[in-house]
Amino acid sequence: MEHFKTDYYPADFKAIFLNGKNVVNKSGYSITFYYICGAIVRELYFVSVMDNFLIAGIQQVGVGTTDFRKSWNWYIEMFGIDIRVLEDNTVAERMLRYTGGVPQKRHACVTVSLQGGGGLEVWQYSEREPKNCDFDISVGDLGIFATKIKCRDAMAFHAEISAKWHDVGPLSVLPDGTVCFFVKDLYGNYFQIVETGGVFIEQHRLTGGVEGAVIGVSDIDSSVRFYSGILGYDKVVYDYSGKSDDWGMLPAGEQNFRRVLLTTSKPRKGAFSGFFISSSIELVQALERTPRKIYEGRYWGDPGFIQVCFDVTGIRAFGRFCEKKGYPFTVDSCPGDTEFDMGDASGHFTYIEDPDGTLLEFVETHRIPIVKKIGWYLNMKKRDPEKRLPRFLFRMMGLAMREKVS
Repeated sequence: MEHFKTDYYPADFKAIFLNGKNVVNKSGYSITFYYICGAIVRELYFVSVMDNFLIAGIQQVGVGTTDFRKSWNWYIEMFGIDIRVLEDNTVAERMLRYTGGVPQKRHACVTVSLQGGGGLEVWQYSEREPKNCDFDISVGDLGIFATKIKCRDAMAFHAEISAKWHDVGPLSVLPDGTVCFFVKDLYGNYFQIVETGGVFIEQHRLTGGVEGAVIGVSDIDSSVRFYSGILGYDKVVYDYSGKSDDWGMLPAGEQNFRRVLLTTSKPRKGAFSGFFISSSIELVQALERTPRKIYEGRYWGDPGFIQVCFDVTGIRAFGRFCEKKGYPFTVDSCPGDTEFDMGDASGHFTYIEDPDGTLLEFVETHRIPIVKKIGWYLNMKKRDPEKRLPRFLFRMMGLAMREKVS
């Protein structure tokens, strides 16, 4: 076995645990452990390290579009998602795996609702012509089919949005009895309005932000294990097979599907967990046909729902956890532990793929703007990672960064 020198016994023990090596300290005394003991303790050490991360909830769902401003205006007008957290009009250099191996210039923003929930990342290529899907996407196709939006009163909001927009489905209920309906935006993206409780900051609106996503999968049991084992969606709200009355307006919605709605059994922790409130993932498997990949032959950022992004603290520990589970990062913005500048904010982002290749993003926020005009930024690295951010900071963001239809 290899020997090496070190200064202090804590480092000696760490080396033994992690490497299964003999250690000789500077005073010349040898500390010898059998390799098998080192292997056992090494495994216990890694388990404790990999648990040292937090997933606070869904930070945003990415929406690729052919017209950045029109899409953003629509989300402001229809859903009230009008607080600009960040906006960036630069080159995406870290996503070469998903952009044809070429850096791509793009215009993107992350926008949220102060009533709580995740946000939307509105995204458009600035120079490359976006490529639409060359087939009609149906529910159950592999990838993100729809985004769920929080709503305090689905019946009242159905009347409100129907008065100003034409692509609105009928009121219905989920298999667990939750009132819901679908809306199709101006570029054909489906949003499911779901009646949920909880408002973060009262804005006197019927809707909040993102509550979750509807994701098509090929093997629902495998996907349940993935989303519960890695992302913590460990509670099954329903597991339903058959035809769905609430899918009347969806392409192929008349067919038979298996649907599993997942949420968390315990409240999330983390700085933004109070703002996100709660979230869910609905997995859908087509039972009558072979589904197609929504982004097959296309790039990340092309029109449609491009990713679900989760807010993470302790992203390195989370990366080790994912790798052990068999899902290593496919993109890492900071391979050398540097900091990635995201326009008005900075942090560290990574990606993995679910069992069917659907992209999931993870962002560890290091700095966010509170009032950009006066240079007030919040350094997240200096905070207790479990302590929730106070509401007054979000109120200040609302005063300084509210966007209007233009």
